[in-house]
Amino acid sequence: MTGQHIHQLARRLWGINRSLTGEGVRETLRIIKGILPELQIHEVPSGTQVFDWTVPKEWRVREAYIIDPSGKKICDFRSNNLHLVGYSVPVKQKISLEDLQKHLYSLPDQPAAIPYITSYYKERWGFCLPQILRDNLIDGEYEVFIDSELFDGSLTYGEVFLRGRSREEVFLSTYVCHPSMANNELSGPTVTTYIAKWLKERGDNRFSYRIVFIPETIGSICYVSRNLDSLKSRVFAGFNVTCIGDDRTYSYLPSRHGATISDHVAKHVLKHICPEYKAYTWGDRGSDERQYCAPGVDLPMASIMRTKYAEYDEYHTSLDDLDHVVTPEGLEGGYNALLRAIEVIERNGYPKVKVLCEPQLGKRGLYPTLSTKSSGLEIRLMMDLITWSDGTRSLLEIAELCRVPVWDLYPLVDKLSGHDLLDVMDGPLPLQA
Repeated sequence: MTGQHIHQLARRLWGINRSLTGEGVRETLRIIKGILPELQIHEVPSGTQVFDWTVPKEWRVREAYIIDPSGKKICDFRSNNLHLVGYSVPVKQKISLEDLQKHLYSLPDQPAAIPYITSYYKERWGFCLPQILRDNLIDGEYEVFIDSELFDGSLTYGEVFLRGRSREEVFLSTYVCHPSMANNELSGPTVTTYIAKWLKERGDNRFSYRIVFIPETIGSICYVSRNLDSLKSRVFAGFNVTCIGDDRTYSYLPSRHGATISDHVAKHVLKHICPEYKAYTWGDRGSDERQYCAPGVDLPMASIMRTKYAEYDEYHTSLDDLDHVVTPEGLEGGYNALLRAIEVIERNGYPKVKVLCEPQLGKRGLYPTLSTKSSGLEIRLMMDLITWSDGTRSLLEIAELCRVPVWDLYPLVDKLSGHDLLDVMDGPLPLQA
């Protein structure tokens, strides 16, 4: 059911023209705020210096199309916002086919796809179209019309802060800057929205959660530049959430250091829900982990994904859709993987047994009166949990020693704690485990 809700939100956001800046980002965030009233929306003025970058001008587009020599309208922005190169400057002119070709983009090896092309930091204009349409353009004069503007405005991002019992924070980041694409764009913010909703409804969280919806690259740079000290002092775990909605596989991309608690948790979760998951290296990076894990920033950010960006044929094209690529089942799988990872972090204390030698389980009703294969396995696992619970190993480490998913230990921890046989201490929360 959660997957259906996430998919419905993605459909609602589908037609919005998102970019680095502009009303499309704001509209997207307003819709998310309808689900997460705690979402605070921030504006950063164009021209603001953020480390080595400058917040760009805001881009607004009202209409864009080409009229061919027969009078037919093609590459209409209103029919598909991928038709217009992102950040195209205004144009109103008549042009020959030969000159028009210099401003057209298509994919010969994917003739039915509209490619996603942007030109954020150099002023130009252009249109994207399927190769099959481009191959059939007729000679003659074309009318090109782009009603757009670049102006001093602002970059917009959203932030949710959910205070927990501890000031230590888990940081989740996703981006809201691509137009109508499903896995590469909408899976991230929609899954993150419902994770934030779950965290809020869960209540009494052990840790605090900082969740941001930002434009990719410039947005994360901007956010880090404004919050570096607090991020470095409070964030001990986090995930960059992207490409988490198809149902083909699961993927993991490490932090730059590769040994943070986020890395250990991600690998543990994926190993037990999808043993054949694809593990990448830091050399395969390509999203906002580049900023969060940059030298001097060094946040413990890993990525749990379904099929990774740039690793599927539909990536950055109109074929990355909500009908064939991103499904309710795929979104629910990504949501559950991220939820599991957060649960592991929440419950990853340091258990310590409270009696010397093995406790007598029978008198507490913890030893089965009927011996079966399943009851024997449970008792074996309970005794393994006890033998490793000396207060020096985390529950995640014990699960690895027992070769079981850590969530199999949760009910055993609860039983033993309920009978005053086990204490679970908070223990250290190192940035690198």
